[in-house]
Amino acid sequence: MGRRPARCYRWQRGKPYIKSRFCRGVPDPKIRIFDAGRKKGDYSLFKHCVHLVSDEKEQITNEALEAARIAANKYMLKYAGKDNFHLRIRVHPYHVLRINKMLSCAGADRLQTGMRGAFGKPLGTTARVGIGQILISIRTKENYAPQASEALRRAKFKFPGRQKVIVSRKWGFTKYTHAEVEKYQASKDIISKGVHAKHISQRGPLKEWFEKKVVALNQKAETA
Repeated sequence: MGRRPARCYRWQRGKPYIKSRFCRGVPDPKIRIFDAGRKKGDYSLFKHCVHLVSDEKEQITNEALEAARIAANKYMLKYAGKDNFHLRIRVHPYHVLRINKMLSCAGADRLQTGMRGAFGKPLGTTARVGIGQILISIRTKENYAPQASEALRRAKFKFPGRQKVIVSRKWGFTKYTHAEVEKYQASKDIISKGVHAKHISQRGPLKEWFEKKVVALNQKAETA
């Protein structure tokens, strides 16, 4: 029996049904890699960020997520290079889909139970997404901004429903705008945490502020 089409499982119905000791025998999801490109690159390397945002409340299967990841990653590798971007899948397929298998061979009508015990067996996994939820993010250098937007546009075709490609006002995957990061970098008030960064607050114990300030002063910016 082949894979059922997405239209069978597109809409969210009922509560989330996750893998647990009560729900066993769930097939492994196709998507195993959620980060691609230069995933350990410092926050200061990639200031430009683009998001693929869901415009519907629906479910996206693990196969669709994997297909979108491959499409976006392949385009970025070809036109930007593996060291010039960081792609991240922002949703995880935790919800388990079920199927009430029916026999379709000759004489199956004698064996089928119809609606008796129709709860179903695990078929696969899917991600439950809402309106405005980020599905995929790409952070990159400013000169590769058009390529990042095009990669996410191509990834859109792997998903059901509507999505939007949105250029972020924030610096990379951080929560600060470009102006804020530049201001904090000039005053050495920001600590690199790898792919994101943390502003040194002027509130709280003086000892904590001093320790963080020492770390910020001794940090060296990663170069391309």
